[in-house]
Amino acid sequence: MVRRVRIATWNVNSLNARVGRVERWLETFEPDVLCLQETKLADDAFPALTFEALGYETFHHGQGQWNGVAILSRVGLENPIGGFGDGADPDVDARIAWATCAGVRVASCYVPNGRSLDHEHYQYKLRWLDRLAGDLDGQCDPRDDVVVMGDYNICPADIDCWDPKKFETETHTSQAERDKLAALEAWGLVDVFREHHDAERLYSWWDYRGGNFHKKMGLRIDLLMTTRSVADATRVALIDRNERKGPKDDPPSDHAPVFIDVER
Repeated sequence: MVRRVRIATWNVNSLNARVGRVERWLETFEPDVLCLQETKLADDAFPALTFEALGYETFHHGQGQWNGVAILSRVGLENPIGGFGDGADPDVDARIAWATCAGVRVASCYVPNGRSLDHEHYQYKLRWLDRLAGDLDGQCDPRDDVVVMGDYNICPADIDCWDPKKFETETHTSQAERDKLAALEAWGLVDVFREHHDAERLYSWWDYRGGNFHKKMGLRIDLLMTTRSVADATRVALIDRNERKGPKDDPPSDHAPVFIDVER
């Protein structure tokens, strides 16, 4: 019997501020696996009981007021790892968590922003992406079902940026960043969303300022990178743009959820 598995990623930009929205989204869209980024919580402050009441096991890797990633699953959650699993010194930030859910090895990633091309944080971003590639190679096989998802802070191509010319000297579109993404693809990952929307300017992030959302001035930086077996079984890939809307007393994240439906 074929069963649909819905796998989603969402940078919530503070879970405390958005927990009600996440609860409603879980109830409405019923993802089997949801990866969160920028929870901005310590592990002991993560609302695990809230999600357990909705049928989800959880794993959170946080550090307090910055960063923080989580995996929510209603199809099992095994072999969780907070941080890189390569045995080297821990990352200074809480930016990646791994777990196996329904036989799929998933990672929730919050790739460093980079800030500017001449900033040390940009070099940290490039090193972080190298370490992600090594971690992936160390614990996964491209023939297996793997999804490495989250806020990559990279536009894979110019079509993923509302105005590439404005970003020629900025992060998110630089060739070095795209080369790191290409290295993940060379290992065996696929930008599954783009396989379903190959000629559309669709975005997952919009700056809060200047009415950018309504002006359609966005970036597609929230990615589900999957192995070929998962990509071939994906029937739907969508961005829930409506979740970027909302009143001031129930403010949205600046990111929208992105999800795929996989037949297993």
